[in-house]
Amino acid sequence: MTGLFITFEGGDGSGKSTQSALLTEWLTAQGHTVVHSREPGGTDLGVELREIILHRRGYIAPRAEALLYAADRAHNIATKVRPAIERGDIVIQDRYLDSSVAYQGAGRVLDATEVRDISLWATEGLLPDLTVLLDLSAENGRERIAATRDVYDRLEAEKNDFHERVRNSFLALAEAEPGRFIVLDATDPIETIAAAIQTRVVALLA
Repeated sequence: MTGLFITFEGGDGSGKSTQSALLTEWLTAQGHTVVHSREPGGTDLGVELREIILHRRGYIAPRAEALLYAADRAHNIATKVRPAIERGDIVIQDRYLDSSVAYQGAGRVLDATEVRDISLWATEGLLPDLTVLLDLSAENGRERIAATRDVYDRLEAEKNDFHERVRNSFLALAEAEPGRFIVLDATDPIETIAAAIQTRVVALLA
């Protein structure tokens, strides 16, 4: 029996954690086994890489940053995600290769195709069954983050033009792969967003 791989994407503050928790609760109530992961930081090695990527003081070259994400991704998929899918579990993950294309490709102005190819090589070509994109403007995202904490990580601290490039990249990725993506307005009511996600997941489970 093969499980499902569902990823959540979107800018900072878009509500990925909230919707991931609601989807988990809904799936668990139906008797499904749900495994959670995130990138970076879904494994013990990933936690160490996350600290470097997001909290290291000082400059990290864009290509080095992209490769650090790919290293985290390779280990996460090989040791956690793929085994869970093969057991028949449903994996729900916060961020995947689309984030690298958006943040390191568009945000850091690297070649998006090269960034994506690195991740595909690192993960042996694994793509999600469903990617939920929660769309939110950079300004709204920053307001949400500011309301919850005072300290930003390296990427959150980037200026609005960086985050708008990221947002536009996410939307372009979704437009290119409509069969994999569902794009939802992150400013809609939480319950409305959750219901739309559930409807799409029901179709996958069927």
